[in-house]
Amino acid sequence: MTQTFPSTMFGVQLMGHGGLDKLVYKHDIPTPQLGDDDVLVKVGAAGVNNTDINTRIGWYSKSVTSGTDTGASDGFNDLNEDDASWAGEPIPFPRIQGADVAGVIVAAGKNVDANRIGERVLLCAMQPDPDTPYQCATQGSETDGGFAEFTKVNSRNAFAINTSLSDAELASFPCAYSTAENLLDRANVQAGEVVLVTGASGGVGSAAVQLIKRRGAKVIAICGKEKEARLQALGVDTTVPRGQSLVSTLGEMSVDVVIDLVAGPQFPELLAVLKRGGRYAVSGAIGGPIVELDVRTLYLKDLSFFGGTYQAPHVFKNLVKYIENGELTPLVAKTYPLEDIQQAQTDFLAKGFVGKLVLIP
Repeated sequence: MTQTFPSTMFGVQLMGHGGLDKLVYKHDIPTPQLGDDDVLVKVGAAGVNNTDINTRIGWYSKSVTSGTDTGASDGFNDLNEDDASWAGEPIPFPRIQGADVAGVIVAAGKNVDANRIGERVLLCAMQPDPDTPYQCATQGSETDGGFAEFTKVNSRNAFAINTSLSDAELASFPCAYSTAENLLDRANVQAGEVVLVTGASGGVGSAAVQLIKRRGAKVIAICGKEKEARLQALGVDTTVPRGQSLVSTLGEMSVDVVIDLVAGPQFPELLAVLKRGGRYAVSGAIGGPIVELDVRTLYLKDLSFFGGTYQAPHVFKNLVKYIENGELTPLVAKTYPLEDIQQAQTDFLAKGFVGKLVLIP
């Protein structure tokens, strides 16, 4: 390290799987020690994600079969902690969460160019393993994240960014927008196509809306009626009230691509409205991970399915370019001091906003 820092820092530690009480704000957390290829980032802002909730409550465990909201405040009593992470492995506690991080490099390991110190950066949330295809680590899950004064990351996952946007605005991008861009990339969304987005008012959903329009495609957004006007302002072509029949509203074989962040009971209709040869891409299941699939629909309509967790390196690089070029509008619904993380997650679960909630250390 090129500079001396205090041995401890403030931050929020997740002490185990469970309710909001597992999030504990502390002033004596050890400051990260850098490896040779790491950088130390002073966190300017960190966004709140579904990932944070799902990791806290252990929703990724195969023992959980219900939607996120059933255990979002108190956790699950029947949780199997052996597979309760993105990676399907136990999480070592305490863990500092926070996948969405914007900040400044303040120190560098010996293999990192010292000129990077002082660089404003956006951290890649889904960090691909350069040696193993389709394997990645998630900032704030497999490694400590940004709900703290400082965080460390391998230098290749700290992307320099040149923009006038605030730290809070930048922190609204990494996880949501890279997830959305990855889904569109995997599904090869093209200009002129019709794309249906579930959960369109959330962080990933509203990001997908902007990124789809950037590609010149049309967007049909499923959302609550009270959020329709805000999404239309982002360029949505058609809205469908949440809970309304898609087949009755849109008709069968009416869309080219489905970007699904909800799953749950409406899953069969998502496939029904896809055209022959349509593509279904998914990166969320807050409505419930166990769905009914008629395999005949899959093969008789020649559909393609894409899961979206691993992100090829070009996905985040492209996202940084879009931001620097002013092609995307940050959607920060509200900011909170880091110590108010429990309130921020409570508000997040209430879903009464469009865009992102952001924590400020």
